[in-house]
Amino acid sequence: MRMLSTRPLALLIVAALAIPLAACSRGGGGRTDLPYVARDVGTLYSAAKDRLDRNQYKLAAALFDEVERQHPYSIWARRAQLMGAFSYYLDKNYTQAIQSAQRFLAVHPGNRDAPYAYYLIALSYYEQISDVTRDQKITQQALDALGELNRRYPDTRYAADARLKIDLVRDHLAGKEMEVGRYYQVRGQWLASVVRFRNVVDTYQTTTHTPEALMRLTESYLALGIKDEAKKAAAVLGANYPGTQWYQRAYQLVEKHGEPVPVPPLPDVAPTAAATS
Repeated sequence: MRMLSTRPLALLIVAALAIPLAACSRGGGGRTDLPYVARDVGTLYSAAKDRLDRNQYKLAAALFDEVERQHPYSIWARRAQLMGAFSYYLDKNYTQAIQSAQRFLAVHPGNRDAPYAYYLIALSYYEQISDVTRDQKITQQALDALGELNRRYPDTRYAADARLKIDLVRDHLAGKEMEVGRYYQVRGQWLASVVRFRNVVDTYQTTTHTPEALMRLTESYLALGIKDEAKKAAAVLGANYPGTQWYQRAYQLVEKHGEPVPVPPLPDVAPTAAATS
């Protein structure tokens, strides 16, 4: 699931990397079966770049890989290695793109193109994010990769894009916690739901899901008979999100149980009988 367009920036950066240079080439990790035909580095690089320009990404990646295989000590081998990773990314072969970029970093950790390699890794995880009903392992890997890029190269254009995506990924992970928490609520598993909603409030408090999480905590605590905790959750909700439907609903729930809410509703805003879930 793509939450933000990534290809324009990736294409912009790779354009700078792929500026035609006389007799230059590079190779990547991973292998696509390609008959071995000895060729000079310039011929191989030109062939790979031509295939990339024609949107034949799989073949382009194989040819960039071939540059390193045939000319591993060429000064352009490392450039072809990163171009191969980019070609795999465009071909949506994200696993191979990640492996190729990681291999580049293992061999050339201090290279000036290292930030771009980290960026490709992060993008490759990011593009694989699935909806909240599925396992979120890839989502966490995307968050970790984006965070690593931001920590290592905070002043690069890649990090600026990564910070935007970090917010979106965190919101996505919070959405998964909410989805699981609601699942437990429907089944009356209130303690399990509290764990999920508390995680949203404690770990993902800057996301869009926090107001609902506080209201759901109020519901769950009341169902468990823990009225003091329910009032605390409602109070935090009222202090931070007083104009939301979630606060109106929480206020009504606590009041219904005969417990005054520490933070009153906004003037002229009456609690509604129900709020949209």
